[in-house]
Amino acid sequence: MASLSLPLSTVLIFIICTLTLTAHSVPFIVLHGIGDKCSSKAVATFTERLSNWSGSQGYCVEIGDGGWDSWTMPLLEQTAIACEKVKNMSELSEGYNIVGLSQGTMIGRGVVEWCDGAPPVKNFISLAGIHAGIASIPFCGSEWFCALVDLLIELEVYSNYVQEHLAPSGYVKIPTDISAYLKGCKFLPKLNNEINATRNSTYKERFASLQNLVLIMFEQDTVLVPKETSWFGYYPDGAFDPILPAQETLLYTEDWIGLKILDEAGKVKFINVSGGHLEISTSDMKTYIVPYLEDETSRQVVITETSPFNWLSSIWHFFLELIGFSKDQPLLRMVD
Repeated sequence: MASLSLPLSTVLIFIICTLTLTAHSVPFIVLHGIGDKCSSKAVATFTERLSNWSGSQGYCVEIGDGGWDSWTMPLLEQTAIACEKVKNMSELSEGYNIVGLSQGTMIGRGVVEWCDGAPPVKNFISLAGIHAGIASIPFCGSEWFCALVDLLIELEVYSNYVQEHLAPSGYVKIPTDISAYLKGCKFLPKLNNEINATRNSTYKERFASLQNLVLIMFEQDTVLVPKETSWFGYYPDGAFDPILPAQETLLYTEDWIGLKILDEAGKVKFINVSGGHLEISTSDMKTYIVPYLEDETSRQVVITETSPFNWLSSIWHFFLELIGFSKDQPLLRMVD
């Protein structure tokens, strides 16, 4: 029987590349926005492209049925489910990155701050995050469900019933009704460590332990009111004007969650991109997201790997670029 003989140098390179990829490639999870689900074409494509470009394995984490539960399940419950999922994913056991989309950023931050026994989160990439709250429920449309949403809001956004049946009510912060917000809102005051009597230093320690916090705001975002909430900017208590930058809010100056610690260490990236809510181009994805999902080792292995599958992948991507598929195209939209 003939034996296959390979040069020693080839064998060593293969072993080193394989071990390095296994040891240093950090996986990531995607947490989708409200009304969406992991199986939607936009979210699936978004996750796949980030994985292909970064050389890191990506997973979309689904909560319940995705769309319906993202509207009706309280955010504390959604976060608890996400927490158990990441703890049970062996692929994440050595640490992972989070990419959050709009409402998904709230669930992701809850996992970072509250999830006991979970693997460490290294980088947190937030697209259109609702970090300081919003002053109104995101525009829904004219369908029957949206009419029901409007009715629930009219009843009282901070009532127990609305808080338990309408997920976005968990991050509505009416600046002229702060006392009702602190008393009745079940999610955001806890997430942002806003209530002095129940302020938890562990939440701050965990959030401040991030290696990088990437905050992407969309310049033409009309869904988030104000859009500056994506950078932790918000209205002052008692008024709808002016919009305070993050550094002038009490959350920052008193450092309730460790944002100031991260910022002064140069770990917060305030990024502004053109586009409406969750409307991001492929070039912006490559520039502002991919670098935090990959490392030098991953890039070197992807470049030097010579398996038939990677050769086919390279040819395929070259073909797509040749016929024009590399042009910037929005991948995620909030559909009216």
